[in-house]
Amino acid sequence: MKINIFPAGQLGGEVKMIQAVRTGTQDLVITGGGPVENTAKEFSVYSFPYLFKDLDQANSVMQGPVGQEMLDLLSKHRLLGLGFISPIERNIFTNGKRITNADDMKGLKIRVIQGQGFVKTYEALGAQPTPMAYAELYTALQNGAVDAAENSPDVFVQDKFIEVSKTYTMARVMYMPALMLMSPSRFERLSPEQQQVIREAAAAAIASADSHYKKGYADSMKIIKDRGVEIIEPDIESFRQIGASVHAGLLESLPDTKPWYEKIVAQTK
Repeated sequence: MKINIFPAGQLGGEVKMIQAVRTGTQDLVITGGGPVENTAKEFSVYSFPYLFKDLDQANSVMQGPVGQEMLDLLSKHRLLGLGFISPIERNIFTNGKRITNADDMKGLKIRVIQGQGFVKTYEALGAQPTPMAYAELYTALQNGAVDAAENSPDVFVQDKFIEVSKTYTMARVMYMPALMLMSPSRFERLSPEQQQVIREAAAAAIASADSHYKKGYADSMKIIKDRGVEIIEPDIESFRQIGASVHAGLLESLPDTKPWYEKIVAQTK
């Protein structure tokens, strides 16, 4: 079997690719959890701030029974969930201002993913969540159109935000999943043997994803330090207290997330 890979948005943005997989015009996509929320509202639970205490706990939930149940529910949205890849830690970087506690977020103009969890979290922190295409973010940080953004260390380095940022704050606000999705109609046209090959290959990739992400994370943190960007360990409890206060409102506005929120909280306790 041969799989043709089209990286770096060659087939369009993630939302567009997910829709193409649903209609069967694209076979596979690897995507972040944020864009999946547009199709499967239940996945908005992963944009609740401070839902997990760390990367290992998030990964344990996603690779466990709760994660499998969530993958199974994708079938009703015309998607086949082949698996969760290692979750992605979301931290805050700025073009100048030092963020040492939650109070420092007040008035900060920050570009975030346009999901309710992201927007409501940063509003609760007193920041100004600002809608903006990801492709415009580098220039916006450079010219001061926004003060900050949030992402994982490896993406911060890979997408060159390290060139226009002065601080990187380890706020660990969210652990956003990445998923491997396939078109059910395409999968059903494969022979049973081919279907097994696909599932085994996906499982092998997912098994190595955690260590791969952690290595990229560690390598990127070293690069950030070596390039002179200040790495800040903030008062994390000040962030957690405000983040947790957002959960009730999100559960009310996103009722599809409630059973999954309760299962995740039960498991992480």
